[in-house]
Amino acid sequence: MNAAPELPELDPVIHAPARLRVVVTLNALEEGDQIAFPGLREMLGMTAGNLSVHLSKLEDAGYVEIVKTHKGRTPVTYVALTRRGRAAFEEYTVAIRKLLEAAETGKD
Repeated sequence: MNAAPELPELDPVIHAPARLRVVVTLNALEEGDQIAFPGLREMLGMTAGNLSVHLSKLEDAGYVEIVKTHKGRTPVTYVALTRRGRAAFEEYTVAIRKLLEAAETGKD
């Protein structure tokens, strides 16, 4: 009997559906680019409060950088994926691919 292949662990910070959508969206930006909070919120169709909660978890993990500044007198919040966040997303996608390959192999 063959031993089952060891399946990779998925990063729980990224794996939550809403956070996965955030990371995928931010990963589409060029490294070093950022997006204004309202634009990200609109793209994702999330409420400001919900997006804020998920961004806080991603920021705590070091996956996103949040910069609060002013444009004239108006406060503006920018969000960007960090290098650590990009690396974590790459590891996550590798783990997902391995899980899918294992599922396909198990069908034989």
